[in-house]
Amino acid sequence: MDDLKRALLAEAAKLGFADCRVAVAGPAPRRELYERWVAEGKHGDMAWMARNMDRRTDPRLVQPGARSVIVLALNYYQGPPPREQAWRVARYAWNDDYHDLIQEKLRALDAWLIAQGGQQRYYVDTGPVLERDWASEAGLGWGGKSTMQIHRQLGAWFFLAELISTLALEPDMPAKDFCGSCTRCIQACPTQAITAPRRMDARRCVSYLTIENKGPIPEEFRRAMGDRIYGCDDCLAACPWNRFAQLSHEAAFQAREALFARQLRDFLTLTDEEFRTLFARSPIKRIKRPAFLRNVCVALGNTGSLADLPALQPLMEDENPLIAEHAKWAVAEILRRAKEPIAAV
Repeated sequence: MDDLKRALLAEAAKLGFADCRVAVAGPAPRRELYERWVAEGKHGDMAWMARNMDRRTDPRLVQPGARSVIVLALNYYQGPPPREQAWRVARYAWNDDYHDLIQEKLRALDAWLIAQGGQQRYYVDTGPVLERDWASEAGLGWGGKSTMQIHRQLGAWFFLAELISTLALEPDMPAKDFCGSCTRCIQACPTQAITAPRRMDARRCVSYLTIENKGPIPEEFRRAMGDRIYGCDDCLAACPWNRFAQLSHEAAFQAREALFARQLRDFLTLTDEEFRTLFARSPIKRIKRPAFLRNVCVALGNTGSLADLPALQPLMEDENPLIAEHAKWAVAEILRRAKEPIAAV
């Protein structure tokens, strides 16, 4: 390993990154799969995925003179939730927005690389970069059958970030695939969004439905959503490689007590201002209150009882049609279950 690469790894570790790998900048290695996915419409309403396709598949168009793609991993595994809950939020959203934390670290690493003579563009889930493909090409884990990245030491609980640099850095070997014959992630998906190994239909995914989707949640998926109110970890949690996961040292990822102390119906009374205060600095804030209450209503429809009706019924007349529709569905589901005969023991 040359001195510059060794120094880069040391700097990345000092900033708190769990791993740092490098690939040679060039055409994306699996461009045709991405183009086919978009052509089939499996990106749903995420229109930005169909824009700038040339830039997404060649980092040299993003950063002129690019010679290296530096890929970083930041561990966010916090262990079990602080208390048993009747609802679930994706683990990455238990506290502060990871974009803010990682952007700060990337700015620091960019400054260090500039001092070494490089020019960079950097991203964390925010730019025209096929980050999982570049992670695999750089040897930072492999693309699992869930389409999520898996790391031999971190399991599936980590964020990816990239710097596209003009520096010619010593590249790493592409990763090997260690999924073997395992299909636990596919079996775990509540909506069968993983249609085949490494084939994801985002339009069926609970994370897409509860976050990226701005409209009503299709009725065909509402019961399958269960108690999930923001994102879904099922395919991640099912991965056997998580047995190697280690606790993150980033305090910003530890679960917010103010969030986990609430019952599901408590969220229904949040005003816009209270919503913004509760989820300040949280990734949940970006879906805004109407979509969040939409998700809460669906979860209550699946798990709630007659005791939840006083909180739900006023929302049936809410001025926001998104909230009103899902509140009506939730009330109907609770009443339906209440009328069902109790199974004989």
